[in-house]
Amino acid sequence: MQKLLLLGDEAIAQGALDAGLSGIYAYPGTPSTEIMEYVQRSKQSKGNNVFCNWSANEKTAMEAALGMSYAGKRAMVCMKHVGLNVAADPFINSAITGANGGLIIVAADDPSMHSSQNEQDSRFYGKFALIPVLEPANQQEAYDMVHYGFDISEKYKIPVMLRITTRLAHSRSGVERKEPRNQNKITLPENLRQFVLLPSIARKQYKDLINNQKNFLLESENSGYNKYIKGKDNSLGIIACGIANNYLLENFTDSEIPYPLLKISQYPVPEKLVKKLYDEFEEILVLEEGYPLLEEMLKGLLNLGKKIKGRLDGTLPRDGELNPVLVAKALGMEIKETKKIPDIVAPRPPSLCAGCPHIDSVVVLNDVLKEFSESRVFSDIGCYTLAALPPYESINSCVDMGASITMAKGAADAGLFPAVAVIGDSTFTHSGITGLLDAVNDNSPITVFILDNDTTAMTGGQKSSGSGKLEDICRGIGVREEHIRVINPLKSHREENFRIIKEELEYKGVSVIIPRRECIQIIGKKSKEKK
Repeated sequence: MQKLLLLGDEAIAQGALDAGLSGIYAYPGTPSTEIMEYVQRSKQSKGNNVFCNWSANEKTAMEAALGMSYAGKRAMVCMKHVGLNVAADPFINSAITGANGGLIIVAADDPSMHSSQNEQDSRFYGKFALIPVLEPANQQEAYDMVHYGFDISEKYKIPVMLRITTRLAHSRSGVERKEPRNQNKITLPENLRQFVLLPSIARKQYKDLINNQKNFLLESENSGYNKYIKGKDNSLGIIACGIANNYLLENFTDSEIPYPLLKISQYPVPEKLVKKLYDEFEEILVLEEGYPLLEEMLKGLLNLGKKIKGRLDGTLPRDGELNPVLVAKALGMEIKETKKIPDIVAPRPPSLCAGCPHIDSVVVLNDVLKEFSESRVFSDIGCYTLAALPPYESINSCVDMGASITMAKGAADAGLFPAVAVIGDSTFTHSGITGLLDAVNDNSPITVFILDNDTTAMTGGQKSSGSGKLEDICRGIGVREEHIRVINPLKSHREENFRIIKEELEYKGVSVIIPRRECIQIIGKKSKEKK
């Protein structure tokens, strides 16, 4: 078959298409975005009529994918690690409903927080849900694991998690394709109550899930992705999970590791293989990207056993990404000194693009707020969060998707006035609507800026679910018509915008201001496409 040079994300997407995918659901979030975008660009996807539209958020994406699985088709849902928090309710419950058609949940973790507000390890979610977890070590495994994951999913009627990290998602390697499979035909569940989680049904199916753990463990023990490799130097045993195996290999010529190695890329943790390594060696080094999940399991509560080295004892840093140098240090290898970055190279923090409509919005908002003795601006996840930095310094919070409106509401309920929320059009439809409904129901005195640049700009310009609907949504929620104001964020409109913003900040109720101007980057993209 054809061999392609693919990003890890692209390998997963191509693997899904070749494995008979019928639908993919996602909300854009780095480092998972390129999976959906690859499917959307694919001629193979178009030719096979694969459903591939963006969802309003990760929860709706997870539920829609579960619905496609219910109909017997193979479905995939993709999100970054914090998106899994949003999807947690249907994700956890899907382990109890089970799957019908193959269902794979891709969780893309971001250690070192390159484009995220925290570090999380989605393997914990998989363990919590009691479902099989696959963790590829390279792009070829990422491709192959999609086929394997659908097989496991349909064999045991269970969702399967595919966990990747930023480096695998955004690095390229040669990937050899398999012969494409046909899509499943529609086949509805034989058990008409399988997806009805009434307590009496859920209790029984939860027992079934628990009873299936021995089968999941057996699959892991016998998996070709979990390998025990003997070594010549028995002074140390190494366990390398997922991409950490690559960081280890890079430190040795021809990838010949002198120490005995247990490579783990499928969970639950293969107990027999781990016990074999543990019994044979007095000292063990655990390499895993993310939290010390396996290291904690080996040490146990009292830590009375053999010496286990890893993130917990300081052999490796407790936070951030692994890399070959950190692994080499953990092995006691000599590290060549690298040249220091000269002082003349100044750090370049991210900034809003020249011509960004958000600039004019926050500048005039800052000017208006000078007329109020006490005020705070609660922001959200989006390009506009950069307004927290100089020269604007207008943002006082950024916690999670949708938190701007609800935090402003809470502060207003506490007596802060004016309390301002700033949220993007895509983030608003993702997680802001319910917060605005709460504010309307309680008549909390907040002013909400929905910065409408007609796209999901921060993740590359995907279509926004709120395009052309924002005013209607606000009216439907109950915001009074006269307090839904649309402005044009341009310097030439400064005086008019200043007046409107001041009027709404002074209003003791819920008001919405929608600064509307297209993202400057999207204008550039459209111009290139026309050419």
